[in-house]
Amino acid sequence: MNIVVLTGAGVSAESGINTFRDSNGLWENHDIMEVASPEGFAKNPELVLDFYNKRRKQLLEVQPNAAHKALAQLEKNHAVTIITQNVDDLHERAGSTNVVHLHGELLKVRSTGNETTVLEWKKDLNLGDCCDENHQLRPHVVWFGEMVPMMDEAMKHVSEADILIIVGTSMQVYPAAGLLQFASENVPIYFVDPNPSISSSERVSVFAEKASTGVPKVISEIENAPYNE
Repeated sequence: MNIVVLTGAGVSAESGINTFRDSNGLWENHDIMEVASPEGFAKNPELVLDFYNKRRKQLLEVQPNAAHKALAQLEKNHAVTIITQNVDDLHERAGSTNVVHLHGELLKVRSTGNETTVLEWKKDLNLGDCCDENHQLRPHVVWFGEMVPMMDEAMKHVSEADILIIVGTSMQVYPAAGLLQFASENVPIYFVDPNPSISSSERVSVFAEKASTGVPKVISEIENAPYNE
């Protein structure tokens, strides 16, 4: 069974990773465009680097939760691809081996002069930290206004899915929201979110709860479904 899982901020929230932004539109008291756009980086690179240094430090202090671990266990019986909007590495730390990061990875940096130069990075990133070609390094994340380079690969995986699981994301923000249109018409969809943005139907099963409890229930239902016999 080829299972594709789409995950968002809700899957990592229970690990202590702050969700994307608060209801007031701010992210850690910053206007989102100040810290997550090429323009913001050009205007105040020190602010942007400091912002991601704090995110990186926080990430290194938290652990995968029950949802991450349950999705990793799913690989024992099925081919599983996780397409995540998250920049954390909690899926990998839980044991998932096939993870597509739509929005980049917080524990990596890349050269501002050569996008193919990507480096593992767990310490603070400061002005003056450069690649071998002497270009400033920046967070390896996709900012507003930038292309999503992994989108084509994600679309291919969704188009080949036998089952689709959506966890902790509203699927209202593009381009990620557009992935659903690439799923085959008869593919069962399982949706896990405390405040689901879609309703149950013949094709869609909604679990209106947090990821750590909803994901294990989805997996149990899949393992006991007639199509899995």
